[in-house]
Amino acid sequence: MDTPTQRAQTHYGGAGLMAKVQAALAAFGPEETVLTVSQLAMLDQFHTRGMLATGELAEAMELEAGMAVLDLGCGIGGPTRYLAANYGVHVTGVDLSPSFVDTARYLSQRCALGDSTTFLTGDATQPPVADGSIDRVFLQHVAMNIADRAALYRAIRRVLKPAGRFATYDIVAKDGAPHFPVPWATTPENSHLRTEAETRDALTAAGFTIDLWRDDTEVASQWFAKMVAGGPPAGPTLALVLGADFPAMMANLARSLREGRIGVLTAIASCR
Repeated sequence: MDTPTQRAQTHYGGAGLMAKVQAALAAFGPEETVLTVSQLAMLDQFHTRGMLATGELAEAMELEAGMAVLDLGCGIGGPTRYLAANYGVHVTGVDLSPSFVDTARYLSQRCALGDSTTFLTGDATQPPVADGSIDRVFLQHVAMNIADRAALYRAIRRVLKPAGRFATYDIVAKDGAPHFPVPWATTPENSHLRTEAETRDALTAAGFTIDLWRDDTEVASQWFAKMVAGGPPAGPTLALVLGADFPAMMANLARSLREGRIGVLTAIASCR
């Protein structure tokens, strides 16, 4: 029987992704053209509110140049590159999908950020980094794919330094199940949402103290409404990553937020 991890790997398989991305980026110029983080934002920021949310979370995390940062469930590396480019930190991105990791490395090279970013294939519940080696951990729209939430938060606590901090920006369960498919799951079997209360309990049990706890559901809903009103964005988008189901996934996500079935949680926690 498939495990939740194996199902997540299948969902984010990314077959042929590198070739699709390379072809799409030709719109910005020849292969040697150096790209910016902003140019890639509609393609590589794999969460609601995109680069806006990453920027807000980074600001709240009080990053300092030289810090070691871990981006768990990094996808193709959008937040990883944003943090490295704007804060002078070295960021390690970890993702289950080898295709995503390969594409993330390629995009970092295209942005001249290869020296300040590292990408590894691995499980977020067992990140391949040393214990006590990380100053800050970012987790954006990842936890809903992880059934063993306790193992996830214990792993994050393990890799953080004694004064480390952890930020999560994720979808949470509210009143009812989301409409499927959504970006993180095509069927309920791949979706492992928890309520805000369950999330807080799991974080506390893992040894974290809560510094910030904010419901960003309404802000996310307003963002979706603005995106729809603005029409399709120019340039490469997440449709390259998610494939033909992308429009239905995004529509179901926005609808589920409007109907109060799910919410968006921003939280920052410190090691005790």
